[in-house]
Amino acid sequence: MLSDEFRSFLLDAGAKLIGFADMDGVPGCAYPRAVSVALPVPRHILREIADGPTRSYYYMYHELNNGLNRIITSGAEYLRARGYAAEPVTTDAVKQTPDHRTALPHKTAAVRAGLGWIGRNCLLVTPEYGPAVRISTLLTDAPLNCARPVLELRCGECRACVFACPAQALSGKTWTPETDRDEIVNAEKCMEKELELMKSRTGLDFDICGKCFVVCPYAKKYLNCC
Repeated sequence: MLSDEFRSFLLDAGAKLIGFADMDGVPGCAYPRAVSVALPVPRHILREIADGPTRSYYYMYHELNNGLNRIITSGAEYLRARGYAAEPVTTDAVKQTPDHRTALPHKTAAVRAGLGWIGRNCLLVTPEYGPAVRISTLLTDAPLNCARPVLELRCGECRACVFACPAQALSGKTWTPETDRDEIVNAEKCMEKELELMKSRTGLDFDICGKCFVVCPYAKKYLNCC
């Protein structure tokens, strides 16, 4: 069966979470289905960035992205060899608008693929790793068995990420599929603080922080398990 065989292929390629999504009606998507894959941020990096971003996190961030690029590119080759169209949405294929949006966010595919929901930090939250993941997307017309989307917030009353945000950029609003990003996070304030923290702590001009996912109870559960 294609879905099971393809899932096994992606696991062998290094993916840790995999979901297949029905993309019917999603703006900006020309394919009927998407494959969402995720890699977790290693535990030692989570411990390091509890007080702020580090050079190690910067290098791991890019390593995870490169790993995802490799996985979805090999997945596209797998599907094309079987006669299906497939487009890997690699990091170099993602284009941002001036207000830091993309035509098809990886989070959209991940939610529809059942990997998790959008938390109050405006990040994908997975049951296994919390928001401590990097995600990517492969678009296709292959007849994969799609998961049930996660259409509700499962954070309860928790607002740890809202209180921890060094930019105070999070509103605390409960996400629904109809909620616009700007109702949850002030992306400009978030990015400005990320750049400030990275520059002051590492000397690097790059926009990553991590504070809002380190404090997530789901991430802490992942950090403390095993």
